[in-house]
Amino acid sequence: MDLAFAITAFASIFAIMNPVGNIPVFVAITEGYTPELKRKVRNKVCVVAGGVLVVFALFGNYIFDIYGITIPAFKIAGGALLFSIAFTMTRGQMTKAKMTDEEAKEASEKEEVGVVPLGIPLFAGPGAITTVMIYVSYALNSPSPTSNFVFIFLGILATVVISFFLLKYADPLFSRMGKSGAMAFTRIMGLLLAAMAVEFILSGTFEAVSHYWGI
Repeated sequence: MDLAFAITAFASIFAIMNPVGNIPVFVAITEGYTPELKRKVRNKVCVVAGGVLVVFALFGNYIFDIYGITIPAFKIAGGALLFSIAFTMTRGQMTKAKMTDEEAKEASEKEEVGVVPLGIPLFAGPGAITTVMIYVSYALNSPSPTSNFVFIFLGILATVVISFFLLKYADPLFSRMGKSGAMAFTRIMGLLLAAMAVEFILSGTFEAVSHYWGI
């Protein structure tokens, strides 16, 4: 078993989902909600976000095959996407969670904001999906694919569980740390994510050069 892989996978998933930095968004969107309604929204966020990431972890590789996408190409493209997200995070800007007119219509029932925009794309957005799929590609090409695959699922589960409790106590946490505290944490996670994004790009470039030019 590769403990370093497990720690890195969890850290990456946690950083891109950024549950601490998303607390102010959750508080703002659910302002005026009853405790029971907030509980329903919280549950939906965790189920939807976790479910989406698990689905892409299981079937993302088949998507590659259907569209003829190579792992090195996806690492480079995914790394670039993650770096752009990380750059935004290091500036203290959180993921935009504004609903479009269409999303607002879908969220006609208040608890549906747990699906859109909180579950998707705030917690399980393109960055989180890309991160999971890149780690799946690493796992499949590692000496211990089964154990590393399990580590990815454990990383998703751990992040979702942590997110659940952070959202459960979002109001008191937000009152204590405030928006500035959440921004500071977002900057730290952004820096960590930027380093991982560069690693993805370098790894993908090396693999592409080795594959196409045999260097």
